Amino acid sequence: MLSALLQIFSSLKLTVILLSASMVLIFFGTIDQVEYGIWHTQKLYFESFVVAWQYPAVWPAGEQLTWLRIPMFGGYTIGALMLINLTVAYSRRFSLKAAKLGLYAIHLGLMLLIVSELLTDLLAVESQMTVPEGGRANYSQTIRANELVLIDRSDNEFDRVHTIPAQDLKPGRTLDVPDTTLHARVLHFYPNAQLVQAQGSRNPANRGVAAKMGVTAIPQAPDYSEKAINTATAYIEILEGDTSLGVWLLSNVLDDRFPAQTVQADQGEYEIALRFQRYYHPFEIELLDFAHDKYPGTEIPFNFSSKIITHHPDPAKKQQALIYMNHPLRYEGLTFYQASFSPDETATVLQVVRNPGWLLPYFSVLLMGLGMTYQFGLHFSKYLKKRKTA
Repeated sequence: MLSALLQIFSSLKLTVILLSASMVLIFFGTIDQVEYGIWHTQKLYFESFVVAWQYPAVWPAGEQLTWLRIPMFGGYTIGALMLINLTVAYSRRFSLKAAKLGLYAIHLGLMLLIVSELLTDLLAVESQMTVPEGGRANYSQTIRANELVLIDRSDNEFDRVHTIPAQDLKPGRTLDVPDTTLHARVLHFYPNAQLVQAQGSRNPANRGVAAKMGVTAIPQAPDYSEKAINTATAYIEILEGDTSLGVWLLSNVLDDRFPAQTVQADQGEYEIALRFQRYYHPFEIELLDFAHDKYPGTEIPFNFSSKIITHHPDPAKKQQALIYMNHPLRYEGLTFYQASFSPDETATVLQVVRNPGWLLPYFSVLLMGLGMTYQFGLHFSKYLKKRKTA
């Protein structure tokens, strides 16, 4: 049985089937990208084990064919099977021969490329850091994820931030707030909502901005377009033991423009908010100067750049750099790209990427390139020898 399994997993037929399955996945993923956008489609199709495509309701006869679903393997399943297929085939057919060294290098490079893609999906984190000119920032954030936070600001030196990821905010769940005696009961959570003036008794919140300003939330369908920012909103009840401290309406649009919402507990006062997920860094980025160059006589951007300086507790790690298009800063395991800037051009927006496996694709492509060059050179030399003897 083991021999039969090895034969199946090393067969060329399985390779063809998996390549065909990947083409089908890409085809249907491309169709759904119109509706869901690139980020959600990537999660749905290529960062999953199984996915089912549904006939769109907006297509002809869509109302009659919405029941039509086509199940297929997701990217993780196809990638894992491809890696097994390549590994088993490589191990079974490996023999140290000069004529096959190029093929082995190509196979190894392809295997490394699959592994690097998996590591990127699991470990890579992308966020953005906004730094005003003359100011500093020590955190970046992403608009594609949110978090519930309770902040203790009683210390003059630093804030204690207690966080719960938004994906854990399932209605009906009661969650422990880390490192406190408090609990958060989720009454409602909406991935996207519209905040409007409350009418009558529709507002379940009895504390904070919603209670004072008469604001309530109306659920909306999530917007998956590339530049869309969904208004994540939740009704959260804070408990201390079995005692309710109140219900708050929290939303990522209730930011610094609104009064801070606070919870008074036995341990002290906490600021409570639902905000974009933040990543704090053990250093600060100071923006010395931002430049936005345009083509003469036009408003077409030619180049924009940020002159920054890093402030680290270790003085030896203090560094000054100029970040501009295709010239990022690599610092403390992070890569800072010039992404955008504020409309009034007084602040820069840096794309912050943490990807521990960023070098693996370069190694894999180099390995495959060397393998193909070696194999081509080998066959070309044989061709030249045959031509001389002809």
